[in-house]
This record gives sequence, structure tokens and C-alpha cells, in this order.
Amino acid sequence: MKAVFDERQWGHDPKHFMANGAIKPNPEQPRRIEILHEGASKAECSFITPDDAGLGPIAALHSAEYLGFLENIYTLWQRIEGAGEEVIPNIHPGNRTDSYPDSAVGQAGYHQADTACPLSSGTWDAAYWSAQSAIAGADLIRKGERGVYALSRPPGHHAFGDLAGGFCFLNNSGIAAERLRAAGMRPAIVDVDVHHGNGTQGIFYDRDDVLTVSIHADPARFYPFFWGHAHERGEGRGLGYNLNLPLPRQTPDEEYMKTLNKALARVHSFGADVIVVALGLDAAIDDPFQGLAVTQDGFARIGAAFAKTGLPILFVQEGGYISDSLGINLTRTLTGFQEAL
Repeated sequence: MKAVFDERQWGHDPKHFMANGAIKPNPEQPRRIEILHEGASKAECSFITPDDAGLGPIAALHSAEYLGFLENIYTLWQRIEGAGEEVIPNIHPGNRTDSYPDSAVGQAGYHQADTACPLSSGTWDAAYWSAQSAIAGADLIRKGERGVYALSRPPGHHAFGDLAGGFCFLNNSGIAAERLRAAGMRPAIVDVDVHHGNGTQGIFYDRDDVLTVSIHADPARFYPFFWGHAHERGEGRGLGYNLNLPLPRQTPDEEYMKTLNKALARVHSFGADVIVVALGLDAAIDDPFQGLAVTQDGFARIGAAFAKTGLPILFVQEGGYISDSLGINLTRTLTGFQEAL
């Protein structure tokens, strides 16, 4: 099984993270790359480096204004007297349609939904190549691969078309799905991260050509709180093409698999010919965020369930934070997938 990764993804090294009013180390550490790379290698994945497909596939989902912000804001931020080492907003607009600020501080508030997506000198390059890894994975699927793993880090599913959030800057899974759609395929995105893929939902919410499905901890008491509820089904042409399947905290394997089967039934009725799996491993029972309770065996079953659809599968890495089982859970997912083919 082929996997895609670029060394430039190491460059994003966030320091700031606020949880419950306390400043803590950022969980989205570069060391995740080492753990995930080893986990994929143990599943007998062979890594390749992505070609540079340019900004075009990224700009298909993200606004030019936002991409310019991501590329240039760190330089502008450093011109502010007394500025911190990372771009972190301290004010957000009540209504983002009012006006666009000239100030770097205002632009940070406009384009960063929360304080969990600090930008530093290496963020843009890392996010760009994280997206390129997903794009290259999509291209491998188009060329006939049955399964591909994109080690995309930083992750992407909380990123909207012009808004970063929750460790995410570019919506890697969405970019890959749009790449496949533009090539004439009919993609479904199935997000198994413990957090709802609110950015992915927002990007495709009024569209009927990409199905979005998310299985996640109930946002009534879990990030991202304001999106991910079962009544959110899409709008306009997209009505009925977004499916949220929120679960109670600490949902175990059996109930999780029943929910995944519901998700895959909707993928089948949509008529998808390819699935992009937004592969968050933070549904794990020992993940630091403690949202759901999927075991190592459960991840193997998740991988097998995708294989049994008979469709080509692109796994795009999302969350999954440092724990004793992080790498093992990736190995079990990808091995479970390959053994069920």
C-alpha cells in the first residue's frame, strides 16, 4: 500500500494551546509525524514524496484572501512591536460579513476561529505540503490504487474555506475529494475523527456532488460545540448530502461499528465511487481528548469495513494525539483494511 508524506510538514511546531482557561503544551506536536510514519511502515506502507501540484487544487476550496493571509501573516505579525512568537488572535468579529481589517491583529481574528491554530514561521510550508500529500494521494487513487494513506500533518478537517481552527489550516480531505470530483469521480468523505469535521461540512454544505459524513463525540459537550448536530443536513442543493452521527462520550467498539455501518449505507445510497476517509485516530480509548472509546481491535474493524465497501479508499490523516497506542492504532487500521481486501 502506498503512502505519501513530505519532510517539509515537520516545519509547523506550535507552542500555544489553551484549555479551560489554562495555557498548556500544544497537542499537535511534530512528533506525531514520527509515530504515524512508523505506524504506517509497520503496516507495510511504502512512502513516496508528493509532486508539487501548485495552488490550483487548494484554491479550488480556499479563498485567495485566506491563502494570502496564511502565507504572509507571520511576516506582518513580526512587525508589531512586542508581538509574540506565534500569530494568535485575541479578538474575533461578531459578524464576519461587516468588513475586512487592514490590521494584522484584525486579520488574525477574522481568519482564525480559535486560539488552537497558532501560526509560526514554518506553518504555511507545512500546511501547503500537508495538502500536497493529500492531493498526491488522490492522484494515486485516480490512477487505480485500491488504497492510499496520506500522512497529512498539520490536519485539516476544521478548516473552512477562509477560516483556520482546531489545529487545522487547509482542508486536506476536502481538497482531495474535490480533486477526485474534478476528475469525474463521485466522492464521499467519511470523517471518523472524534471531533466533528466542521470545516469540511461548511465547505460542502450547499453542494450535492460530494457527500459529507461525520461520526464524532456529541458536540453538545465536545469541540467544536457549534457544529456537528444531527439536524444539520445541508442546505439548498446540498440538503440531504451532509450526515452527522454524533455519539455519546465513551462510546465503545460495538456501538461505533453500528454507526459506521449507517454511514457506509448512506455512502452506498449516494452512489459514491470513491471514499476519502478523514482518518482521525483520536476516537481511541486512551487518546488525551477522551471523547470515545475505540480499542485497537476496533480500529482494525474500521479499516476492514472500508475495504469491504469494494471502493477505492484514500485515508487522509486528521487527529490522533500522543498516547501509547497512537502508532499501533494506525497500523491496525491500515492492516485491517489490507487484510480485508
